[in-house]
Amino acid sequence: MVVSPGHIIIYGLPLYIYLGAVTFIVIIATAILGMLVLKGKYGVKFSWHLNMARATILLAIIHGIFVIWGMFF
Repeated sequence: MVVSPGHIIIYGLPLYIYLGAVTFIVIIATAILGMLVLKGKYGVKFSWHLNMARATILLAIIHGIFVIWGMFF
């Protein structure tokens, strides 16, 4: 049986819990950057928002794979 990498225990919690928390923080950061770009404040470029959105999608996919792998395999 192959153990899911998401179920590696770090300080008493599985890795997918930490990855989910990081994903949530990146989602909030992406939304904040989007609002700053929309309002034109602080000179934030659209490319920052776009790159954060890409990072969010990547982290969410990895998080989902770890959770699904742990539940079904």
